[in-house]
Amino acid sequence: MRLTTIGTGTAAPSASRVNAGHLVEAGDVRLLLDCGSGVAHRMAALGVDWQRITHVALTHFHADHTSDLATLFVAWRYGQLPPRSAPLTLIGPPGTAALVQRHADALWKEMSSPGYPVEVVELPAGDGLDLGSGVRLSSFKVPHTDESVAYCVERGARRLVYTGDTAYHPPLAEWAAGCDVLLCECSLPREMAVPTHLTPEECGMLAAIARPRTLVLTHLYPPVERVDVAAIVAERFHGAVVVATDGWTTEIEDVRCWS
Repeated sequence: MRLTTIGTGTAAPSASRVNAGHLVEAGDVRLLLDCGSGVAHRMAALGVDWQRITHVALTHFHADHTSDLATLFVAWRYGQLPPRSAPLTLIGPPGTAALVQRHADALWKEMSSPGYPVEVVELPAGDGLDLGSGVRLSSFKVPHTDESVAYCVERGARRLVYTGDTAYHPPLAEWAAGCDVLLCECSLPREMAVPTHLTPEECGMLAAIARPRTLVLTHLYPPVERVDVAAIVAERFHGAVVVATDGWTTEIEDVRCWS
C-alpha cells in the first residue's frame, strides 16, 4: 500500500496546507480518505492521477472533509477527455446519501447522477467492506460528531488506520493496535485544547497504546505548528513520528519497524 497525504490542514486557511484528504493506493484500488477544500487542485499540483480514483470514504460531514466532493464529481464529468465512465464508490457513515443530495441541491444538480456509475455505501461503525484487490475497509466510531468514524485499510498483513477527527479515545487506540501506520489528527496545542480534537500530548498517549510502526500526524491548525509537535509526542511515544505535509508519501510495506 502507498499513502500520500494530499491535504494535511484544517478549516483554517493556510498557504501550505489544504483541507483533509489522503490517498491510499493498493492494487487496483485508489481510495481517497476525505475530500475537503483544495484537495482536488492539490492532487493536480502533486501530479496525482485523480482521474483513476476508485473509492472515496468520508469520516464525517464537516466542510473541511467534504467540500471538494462536488469539485471532483464535476471534474470527472467535464474536466477530462474522455469523460469518466468507470464506476465510483462513495463510502461514509449513515447519512452519506443525504449529504450527496444536499450537495447536489446546492452545487450541481447532476451530482446524484453525474453520467458515470456512482454507488453510495453507508457503512455503519463496526462494519467492513471489501474494495477489491484484497483491500478491506473497516470503520470504528470516534467522538467528534454524531456520525464520525475512523477507518482501517487492510491489505494482507498491512494495516493503515486513519483517525479522522476525534477526541482522545483509548478504545480507538486499542482498535488500531499494532498497525503499520496510524494517520492521526493533531489539531491544537494544549493551551488551546477543545473536547473534540487532539493535542500533541494526546496523540502521544494514543500512540503509546496503539504502538504503530509509524505515527503520521495530520490535520494541523496553524497554532499547533508553533510548538515542537514531534518532541512533545516523543515524551509519550518512542516510535517513529512524521509530521506530515501536503504531498508526503510512503510505501507502507517499507515502513521501518521499531522496538
